[in-house]
Amino acid sequence: MSDAKGAGLRARPLSPHLQVWRWHLTLFCSILHRATGVFLYAGAIVGATWAFSLASGPDAYGLFLVIIGSILGKLFLFGLTFSAFYHLANGIRHLAWDLGEGFEPKTADTTAAAALAFGAAATLAVWVIAALTGGL
Repeated sequence: MSDAKGAGLRARPLSPHLQVWRWHLTLFCSILHRATGVFLYAGAIVGATWAFSLASGPDAYGLFLVIIGSILGKLFLFGLTFSAFYHLANGIRHLAWDLGEGFEPKTADTTAAAALAFGAAATLAVWVIAALTGGL
């Protein structure tokens, strides 16, 4: 056996982590893609809660509407809307990557910015239309 200090062991490479990598748009979008995926799961739970409250009767459904109609509920729905649109756009980006396209740094940055812009623009469009038609 070797001594307690581990003499004779080879130095092993460290796994890259956020303190090693320089922040850039594609790194941010990669993390955001994962975060929006998790948020969409939370949205699925809220959707199931909506269906359960609807099936449970008018009192349960009324309570659900009060909660989802609150400021925090609307903020959640706004985030869910952005998550759906951004995750869609970035998923298309990933499909292009699966075909071996779009890996050049400039192309990756451009498509990342486009996915963010699409997510923001589509979210704003949906919420403006909802506000104009009385859906809020």
